[in-house]
Amino acid sequence: MSGVSGKVALVTGASSGLGAQVAQLLAGRGASVLGVARHEQRLAATFADTSTGRYAVADLSTADACRSVVAQCVETFGRLDILINVAGFHRMRHTTEMTDEDWDHDLAVNLHGPFHLCRAALPHLLETGGNIVNVASIAGVEGQAYSAGYCAAKHGLVGLTRALAVEFTADRLRVNAVCPGGMLTPQITGFTLPDGADPNLVMRTASPRGISDPGDVAKVVAFLASDDAVAVHGAVYTADNGKTAG
Repeated sequence: MSGVSGKVALVTGASSGLGAQVAQLLAGRGASVLGVARHEQRLAATFADTSTGRYAVADLSTADACRSVVAQCVETFGRLDILINVAGFHRMRHTTEMTDEDWDHDLAVNLHGPFHLCRAALPHLLETGGNIVNVASIAGVEGQAYSAGYCAAKHGLVGLTRALAVEFTADRLRVNAVCPGGMLTPQITGFTLPDGADPNLVMRTASPRGISDPGDVAKVVAFLASDDAVAVHGAVYTADNGKTAG
């Protein structure tokens, strides 16, 4: 038996990349999984070979949408044990050229959505003694050029993780975060530099050991979500191939 067998998990960003890998891994280890993302065809592909998986199409940048998918998960499976916030967005921009809408969107997707999901899920997770895994980024523990909105949001997500961990110290609930470095996901393979950007500043974010496979990072997320990590609470795990080691 795995540490997630028989559990119910809600996984965001499940249509591709790390989110899809996490959803498939948990389902393969015996969890019932509701995957959430904006792209229905990609979600269907994620769960095509998974008998214990379901999916919901939603834009999680609003509080109402977050409440709705939590309710749908509980209605579908009867409970909620694990919330994994993977969905994110990163576009490099010169800070002087960011619009108000750019800033609002960065925070809505990368911070507001996870907060709204945590808030909606907490009553259920407190009842089941469940846990939350927030997927931040190494941009949540260090600065990155041309990424003011993304860094601000991911630093905020790390802070949210620690705040919840302290607030619920006396409960069975666990709250942790994973900070991946560069991974072979569409966000990396499709990224472009802003015009006139200094590539040397961008390369400061690269790991000396290369880009990670999202499947390897998914295993870290799955561990924290499992009963095997019962002693881990309020932790911020870097899964960055040694980038932040020193």
